[in-house]
Amino acid sequence: MIMKRLHIIVSGRVQGVNFRYYTKQRAKELDLKGWAKNTGFKKVEMIVEGNEEDLDKFVSWCKEGPYYAEVEDIEVKEEPYQKEFSDFEVRY
Repeated sequence: MIMKRLHIIVSGRVQGVNFRYYTKQRAKELDLKGWAKNTGFKKVEMIVEGNEEDLDKFVSWCKEGPYYAEVEDIEVKEEPYQKEFSDFEVRY
């Protein structure tokens, strides 16, 4: 099993539509660890760690987001895996 860490920034109508809440729910379903927070205007930033297969599923979900979201762009950068987190949380 290949473990990875991704730094993801999702842009669009992703604030005020419970994007972070649903992100946390989806991450927990896939047993991913990390965090999500609003950053700047119309952006959600995430650091997510887990196995490669589940991260791929997560990124695919992020491209669509929850029902009311309108994802315009997604940036995904791989970073060195650190096994830094024990859970997935929403940060403020």
